[in-house]
Parts: sequence; C-alpha cells; structure tokens
Amino acid sequence: MVLASIWILLAVVGALLLAIALGVLLGLRRRGSGSATSGAPIARAERIRSLPAFQRAVRRRQAALAGVVALGVLAVVLGGVVAARPIAQKTIQPVSTNRDIMLCLDVSGSMTDVDKEIVSIFDKLADGFKGERVGLTIFNSSAVQVFPLTDDYAFIQEHLRSLMKGLDYSTDIPEQWVGTMNGVGASLIGDGLASCALRFDHADEQRARSIILATDNELNGSPIVTLQEAADYAASKKIRLYTINPVDGIDQPDSKTLADAAAATGGKAYALRETTTVGDIIAQVQKQEATQLKGQATVIWADVPQLWIAALIVIALGFVVLLWRVRL
Repeated sequence: MVLASIWILLAVVGALLLAIALGVLLGLRRRGSGSATSGAPIARAERIRSLPAFQRAVRRRQAALAGVVALGVLAVVLGGVVAARPIAQKTIQPVSTNRDIMLCLDVSGSMTDVDKEIVSIFDKLADGFKGERVGLTIFNSSAVQVFPLTDDYAFIQEHLRSLMKGLDYSTDIPEQWVGTMNGVGASLIGDGLASCALRFDHADEQRARSIILATDNELNGSPIVTLQEAADYAASKKIRLYTINPVDGIDQPDSKTLADAAAATGGKAYALRETTTVGDIIAQVQKQEATQLKGQATVIWADVPQLWIAALIVIALGFVVLLWRVRL
C-alpha cells in the first residue's frame, strides 16, 4: 500500500514537472524567435486594432490564456488531491459456499486393526474436499468430538495425522480414545451415529449435511438409540449417511443393516478396500447443493486515486496543448 502511494505521488509530480518544463521551453522558443521584431513601431496601429478579425483574434487569445491559467490551477488542485491519497469506505461481507461433513469413527475393540486405515481414508477425503467444512467425532460406548466443523484444512489434516500416530500404541487404550468408554457396553453404533448427527451447527438453516460413518456394525451392548432410529433422525434433518464398512460383502446381516440405514437417508454404503471408495464418496457429497454461509461484515478503507489520476493526466495534457497553441 505504501509503495503504491509513493509511485502515485511520483507520477503526479512527474506529470506536473513535465507540463512546467514544456511550458518554459515553448516560452523560450517564442521569445527567441520574436526578439528581432519585438518593439517595432507600426503606423496607424489603432486602425488594425479596430478590425473585426483582429478583435476576434484578441478575444481568442485572451480566452486561451484564461484557459491556460484555469487548467494550471486545476492541475495543481488535482495534484494535491492525489497526493492526499483519497480513500473510500467499503463493506465486505464474506460468504462461504460449502457443505458440512461429519466424519464419524467407531473406535471399539473390533475396529482396532482397521482404525488406522480408516483414518488414512478420512485424510484422503479431507484432501479431496474444497470449501466444505469437516468435523470428526469418535465413539465407542460414548462419543467424543475430536474437532468441530471447520474449513481449516491444515488444522483438519494435522489432527487426522496426529490421530494416526496415536494408533501406533503399546497400551490398551490410546490417548485419543479417552472419553469414549464412559458408557455401558461397547460399539454402540446407534448412539454414536446420533451423537454425530447432533454435532451440526446452524440447525435453523437449510444446509447440505453429510455423515461419513466408519464401523463394522458389531454391536456389543444396549444402546439408547438403535442404528435405524439414528438413521431416521438423520433423515429427518436431511443429513445423508455414507458408511464405510471394513467387513467385506453386504450379504452379512451387519453389513446389510448398515447399508439399509445409509439408504434410508439417501446415502450409500461402501466397503473399506474398494478402490473407488474415496472418489465415490467425494462425488456423492459434492452432488448435494451447496449453501451460502455469511460471515461477519468488515468495513475497510482503501485508496481510490484512479479517477483523480486520470483527470490529472487529461488536465495536464490539455494545459500543454493549450499553452502550445497560445505560443504559436
């Protein structure tokens, strides 16, 4: 900003100096060429002055001289305005057009061998999203939010990769799983899905919302909410459910139940190791219509010298041309 202002000021000063220099040169030229006849007496000059053509020429010259003075004054005024750095107020209303995606991970004992692989899938998914807000919730007998919905992808991937590191553990429970075993039982899928569905903000707005649930659907206990009830709740909130199942094949009862829950919301079930899983999920999520979310309005002041500089250049050129015509 400061550098731009310096260049603008230099341009103004340069234009003024150029105009003055041209005026001086033209004046010297006129004085040199007329020195031989200056002051020569003319007989009956009053008769010449009374001629209509002479009077018109005098009036034109007087008008031209007045124009030179007016343009010179105006150029100086405009130069002062530009040097003063005129500014204008502008209100910016940031708008993010995006979708909300909640990553929902089952961290029960039956998922131990595949959790790292699933977190890697989540990392690839986050890398494929552009503009979407992404959050992560993990659950076993109770749910814990790892991070809320955000479009800070560096923050998202930092936490996902930290999560992957924590999975290389020698103790029974990695540090990241703390808080996920506060209930009775284990792998309470319905409760976990319901908790993920409740993590969406702006509940009063119509937004594109999705849950990507990774679980083998091996229930061990009595959940407060069944998987189907949680899916129905998600559907009532227009949240689509996409499932990633590490158990191959949909013929197994647990896999079919998971697929049916996803279908009830308009979503789809995927196997963990299908080569198209990541791309298909991203494509399905991005098919949903994005919704605009307005941020906090910000008032900024910005330099607006463009119009004044253009006017100064035009006036300076007019000054030079008119001065040249007067000196002829």
